[in-house]
Amino acid sequence: MNLSRSESYAQAGVDITAGYLGVQMMKPHIARTFIPGVCSDVGGFGGLFAPNLEDMEEPVLVSGTDGVGTKQRIAQLMNIHDSVGIDCVAMCVNDIICCGAKPLFFLDYLAIGKNVPEKVAALVSGVAEGCVQAGCALIGGETAEHPGIMAEDDYDLAGFAVGIADKPKLLNNKDMRPGDAIIALPSSGLHSNGFSLVRKALKIETADLNRYVSELGATLGQTLLTPTRIYVKPVLYLLERVRVRGISHITGGGFYENIPRCLPEGLSARIEKSALRTPPIFDLVQRAGLIPERDMFNTFNMGVGMSLVVRGEQADLAMRTLRAAGQDSYLIGEIAEGEEKVVLC
Repeated sequence: MNLSRSESYAQAGVDITAGYLGVQMMKPHIARTFIPGVCSDVGGFGGLFAPNLEDMEEPVLVSGTDGVGTKQRIAQLMNIHDSVGIDCVAMCVNDIICCGAKPLFFLDYLAIGKNVPEKVAALVSGVAEGCVQAGCALIGGETAEHPGIMAEDDYDLAGFAVGIADKPKLLNNKDMRPGDAIIALPSSGLHSNGFSLVRKALKIETADLNRYVSELGATLGQTLLTPTRIYVKPVLYLLERVRVRGISHITGGGFYENIPRCLPEGLSARIEKSALRTPPIFDLVQRAGLIPERDMFNTFNMGVGMSLVVRGEQADLAMRTLRAAGQDSYLIGEIAEGEEKVVLC
């Protein structure tokens, strides 16, 4: 390690040895994610993975990329860094299961103002935990120190996932019909979207994040940092047993942008507002920011992390199957004819 130290580079603000120490501290977390197919260890120039293609007629790779967004600011203010990595993984793997793909591996990218090995290891521990929850491997990543570009305490975490699906089994909406049921998978809270609006509404820079809020049943900071729920395992379990006609991951753009992404032309999603189980944090944000209802549904998940469309007569079976996989679910509406893609009733 000492042979690689550059005094000149250190004077410019980049500590190479801190990077090496961070990698050593990451390794136990990364090792937790290794699944069959991993062909390389940490430290190479590329991560290697050999997928099992048995029983697949036409294997298709499916990829997704995303970041944590300005939710990271909450983590930085609270000096809690071991949960946003879960958000990073969730935002990617929850996307790729919407077409029926199984996540295989994940890579992360961390830009940081100053490389503090303990902080970097904590961030990667969250990524590793997200990979464990998703059943995929963390096979590589990059930490880049950006002195003079970012403040020392700042960082930006992003990543991407690659999954696989059998092309004949990819989800498509051609068979979707009026009367199909829309099932909600509850979110764990705000997930990782809309935090620029959250921070403005709640005046985060001056708020007491450690203040206990009775309606939340927790401190404000704890509630805001609640990790994004990862739906991979229960959804894959469901797909093996029930014909699902469409899946939407409710992220940025809320109901109005995400639910239509699984709908064919001529069909509309009719959502019963009274059926929604919306956690109190959403009402708190809406009141504090005086945010119109439509903007709330066009920005946040409103308690629905993912929506699934199944045949109406299979709704009960689908929900029982999800329950067997440890996933709560409930009905929120149905598919109808219409050009307005989302109707809140």
